[in-house]
Amino acid sequence: MDEIEPVRERNHQRLGTLRLRHQETQEILLIPTPSDDPNDPLNWPLAYKYYVAVLASMAILFSTAFTGGPGLIIPDMTITFFGPPGPSFLNNVAKTSYLVTVPALMMGVSNLIWVPLMIKLGRRPVYIISFLLYAAMSAWAASAKTYGSMAAARSLMGFTAGSAEVLGPLTIADIFFVHQRGTMMAIYSFTLSIGVCCGTILAGLITIDHSWRLLFWVAVALNGGVATLMIFTFPETYYVRNNAPSPLGDGEETRKEKESDDHQIEYVAAGGTRVVGKRPRLAHTLRTTRTGWTREPVWQLVLRPVVLIILPAVLWASLVLSVLIGFLVALTSNFSVAYTEFYQFKTWQQGLCWISGIVGAFIGIFFGGYLSDKCADYLTVRNNGIREPEMRLPAIAIAVICAPLSFVLYGVGIGNHMSWIVPVIGIGLLNFSIVQATNITIVYMIDCYRPIAEEVTVTQYAFKSLLGFLLSFYTNPWIAKSGYGGAFGEMAGIMGIVLLGAVPFYFFGKPLRKMSWKWPIVRKIAHWDVDREVGE
Repeated sequence: MDEIEPVRERNHQRLGTLRLRHQETQEILLIPTPSDDPNDPLNWPLAYKYYVAVLASMAILFSTAFTGGPGLIIPDMTITFFGPPGPSFLNNVAKTSYLVTVPALMMGVSNLIWVPLMIKLGRRPVYIISFLLYAAMSAWAASAKTYGSMAAARSLMGFTAGSAEVLGPLTIADIFFVHQRGTMMAIYSFTLSIGVCCGTILAGLITIDHSWRLLFWVAVALNGGVATLMIFTFPETYYVRNNAPSPLGDGEETRKEKESDDHQIEYVAAGGTRVVGKRPRLAHTLRTTRTGWTREPVWQLVLRPVVLIILPAVLWASLVLSVLIGFLVALTSNFSVAYTEFYQFKTWQQGLCWISGIVGAFIGIFFGGYLSDKCADYLTVRNNGIREPEMRLPAIAIAVICAPLSFVLYGVGIGNHMSWIVPVIGIGLLNFSIVQATNITIVYMIDCYRPIAEEVTVTQYAFKSLLGFLLSFYTNPWIAKSGYGGAFGEMAGIMGIVLLGAVPFYFFGKPLRKMSWKWPIVRKIAHWDVDREVGE
């Protein structure tokens, strides 16, 4: 125990500060340092890592597609459960909208339960259990005969889908090195962002010739397919590395990867000595249960996400995610009404408008992933090879401009009855900004607090879900009071202010991290045990 405490204190003091380039040669070092164990996910072939990351990203795509996507078919569901339009139709529509907003809320809240399970049992069993249940709940929703039954099914759909929101970032952080993390996380952010777009497009096309219920039968097939792939091909990615080297390379061994036909690894010691060894073969481990991942009590795992929100950096990153995703929810809750009233678009035509969101999100992969990695690496080289988490933040400057502009285009376009393409361009620009900005802030938080990345991610997504749920109630009254231009202009201003928080955090993020980490309640609840260390 006396030997463990200095290690724990040393790593708590660093909070994401690490040596990412060799002190003399400036070559990229592999952080975390992979072990010699062939079961270590960091040693897996790159192609297999990509497969695991894509499967995790597909999980979040289907999760958001079938929780947020049905927003377009709210009028059809209203007629099914409450009868044809009449004097109380608008009230019934508002009641039916709970079938979309409540699942979105449950996605975030459910991770207060899923995360302690994935920390104690591992990633794989949570993935399998949650997606089998998600497929079953989708079947219930497809066959529900009453509003009460549908409400229960939809709430449980959101609950079971929530695990994919957190497991995606954690899986990528488990299997990729720090210098690769931004680019790979951008793929996840892309699928997160386009989920609602894909679900909306699919819902619109289905309503041309089929009942809205077909959307949920499609969900059964796709979610069941993902669950099957997970059972037979998805490995456990959580791995405990004992005796992890110092992130600052102070006399301990680190590694860098050397590309060659025989997949060699070149070990680079801090002093410059090199030793070459064979990369171990991948062992496909498909165990579904394991205990003893951490000694931390369950109560601490449950309370930690709640306490983390008081940390300045976590609060700001959560606000960025909440504002961008929350205002997207606000936009989707109004979109069908606006395009029916001002442009007389049919349901399927409204759905096709969301193709712009997919295009915008796809472009955002480069600017939120590759560009953020390159920005951080450039500043790392200038800092003599030492990486600080804040070095990713300058790349968010693009979203500072694009995110507010997207809402100005949407609000002014509809408010002034401009061409239908103007608000659609706004949708594409908003999804671009979501991928670009949220990817940077999510990776920023993982870089800062990697050993407790699970809890930090829960804090962000739970906060996002709560804000999105609240906004769904106030969007239409807000528009009624201020008009489209005024309401969405005010939202654009809020977006810009929140995103500009990157400026003070770039300059003062490190001292704020260290200062807030010493607060009494943070020391008691948020500090992690040494068995949560991952070599960063």
